[in-house]
Amino acid sequence: MSTKISITYHGESKTHLYEEMTLDDDFQSDAYIQIERPTEFSVSRHENGYETAMLAIKPEAMDALAIAWCKHRKLQGALGGPVGKEWGGPDCDYD
Repeated sequence: MSTKISITYHGESKTHLYEEMTLDDDFQSDAYIQIERPTEFSVSRHENGYETAMLAIKPEAMDALAIAWCKHRKLQGALGGPVGKEWGGPDCDYD
């Protein structure tokens, strides 16, 4: 069984970042980026059997996803930024 947890949605580019949490014996959380109408995309299969997926999105959408992901994962301290209730911190009451 799994559940979808939304992290952020960038409306202008229709880009959604979310986690899919599985609730089975091996607790697992994967991150997903869903993009409607990417500016460019390709999927290729290589001779040795692995695949590559490439998607292009606007820089503003990537900025929004990156910031939301860092807040969601509480990575500000690792990036040299605020770590508590400071402006921009994951526990800050203001966005």
